[in-house]
Amino acid sequence: MKKDQLRTKYKEKRMALTASSRNRLEDLLLIQFQKLDIEIPAMIMTYAPIAKFNEFDPQLITDYCFFKNPQQTLFYPVLQAETNTLQSVVVNDNTVFSTNQFGIDEPVDGLDMFPQEIDLVIVPLLAFDEKGNRVGYGKGYYDRFLKTCRKDVLKIGFSFFEAEKKITDTDTHDVKLNYCVTPEKIYEF
Repeated sequence: MKKDQLRTKYKEKRMALTASSRNRLEDLLLIQFQKLDIEIPAMIMTYAPIAKFNEFDPQLITDYCFFKNPQQTLFYPVLQAETNTLQSVVVNDNTVFSTNQFGIDEPVDGLDMFPQEIDLVIVPLLAFDEKGNRVGYGKGYYDRFLKTCRKDVLKIGFSFFEAEKKITDTDTHDVKLNYCVTPEKIYEF
């Protein structure tokens, strides 16, 4: 399937989830993530979910990561509209967030960090395929950002749904995931 078709399909599938079924799926995603055989790194980039799209909330994951590695530093993306890029900003319990033009909560202030400092990026997605390709919202912000990170940065997606066989219109600018966690299993690419 093509990316546009997958965006439509998976937005509809996510919107059909009830709050209780989404909570159950998020618990299952955490259980699967706990089975992943990786060292929990200190420098993790996450994101604030878009509530109106019934998006996966990675806070359960980052809370678990903090439990496993209390030295953790969290980064959140901030959209730089003039350059169509993401900036990584360190956050803490006192960070104030504001909603941007896309309905995404971003830190208002915080320490800018170099993408090369990040060890793990929790990458938002709508769908993914069996080869590690992902479908986001179509603006390419994460693909551009991930190319500025270290080559060995760990890229993990979380999906309420299993993999598609193949995304047919991938391109050279697309950055593949290392893992995608679903309620049923862990895909490694």
